[in-house]
Amino acid sequence: MANEEKLAINGGKPVRDKFLPYGRQWLDESDIQSVIEVLKGDYLTTGPFISEFESKVANYVGSKYAVAFSNGTAALHGACYAAGISNGDEVITTPITFAASANCILFQRGKPVFADIDPVTYNIDPASVEGLITPKTKAIIPVDFTGFPADLDSIHFIASKHNLIVIEDAAHALGATYKGKKIGSISDMTMFSFHPVKNITTGEGGIIATNNISFYEKLIQFRSHGITRDIKKMKQHPGNWYYEMKLLGYNYRMTDIQAALGISQLKKLEYYNEKRKYIAELYNQELKNIKQIKLPAMAAGYLSSWHLYVIRVNSSQVKVGRNQIINALQKENLGVNVHYIPVYYHPYFQGLGYEKGLCPNAEELYEEIITLPLYPLMSDDDIFDVIKAVKKVIEYYAISND
Repeated sequence: MANEEKLAINGGKPVRDKFLPYGRQWLDESDIQSVIEVLKGDYLTTGPFISEFESKVANYVGSKYAVAFSNGTAALHGACYAAGISNGDEVITTPITFAASANCILFQRGKPVFADIDPVTYNIDPASVEGLITPKTKAIIPVDFTGFPADLDSIHFIASKHNLIVIEDAAHALGATYKGKKIGSISDMTMFSFHPVKNITTGEGGIIATNNISFYEKLIQFRSHGITRDIKKMKQHPGNWYYEMKLLGYNYRMTDIQAALGISQLKKLEYYNEKRKYIAELYNQELKNIKQIKLPAMAAGYLSSWHLYVIRVNSSQVKVGRNQIINALQKENLGVNVHYIPVYYHPYFQGLGYEKGLCPNAEELYEEIITLPLYPLMSDDDIFDVIKAVKKVIEYYAISND
């Protein structure tokens, strides 16, 4: 019985002999040497590589400032603090995201308010956002889902009209552009993540890009216990050994080890993203005629960083549900995934009083999406194995129109 469970859908041999994950990091010898350099130096935690990494990221995305954090969630928390979100404030975000996009609001005792998604792009729908604004609304957190930028013009128009702050969750979107502008140069604050499956990695890590000096200064202080060594901000200064804690901050600092790896990885970002684009274009070309699935949307003026490649199963054209298709693809040794479970479906949010039915488009999407493997280390054989497996499984479960 155990052997039967491992068989592919038609009882034959799987398309692949070896498991292919949906994403993974690419580290080469230059990355390893960059870390060794730090390990041999004087600083492991807060040292010169952090400010260098911040400067290089800011320069790349076109922002005045960048503040590195220990991870993307910590960076979002810092952004919510800098935005002044506090007890009772409402912040509008999307449910089709990782939980951190909403958790950062809760960390500041604010209330996440979930707007529905655009059924074409799967990004937050500005019309839904507009309908949810109340006197308590303080900010909007759009998410550039899969690396495809949200409708930032509409979101910023709404934010300007209602005096709201835009914190862009661009965890997927390092290198993406919106109407000719790099993501990271547009919103009040923009977060990028450097988790191993992201477009570049620092192991764990995140960063906030901003053009606002006030936000920048708050972020710097917040990530390091609320402590300052700036003489102009102290009540007294008895010596250069002295420092003052001005607010209740956190230990959210990135290490020099992480930053050095990030500097090395950043040099290869454009190549990595080109490879991601190449894989996505092959998928688009080879899968476009399968009527049982919908491929990712494209739009003029948007350049995705292709962090994820998400297909949508046309439920009316297949004999089984999405989960059975996932199981079949996994038996072909593909590490397919689902991005994402609507945030308010999670038990913790249900315990806060959120109920299913809030965002119909997001909930319908969730039942039908599958994330295919996409990362720069994939070979052409890997890519065509994915294509072959998808065709095989979808054809097997397709409803015949004969």
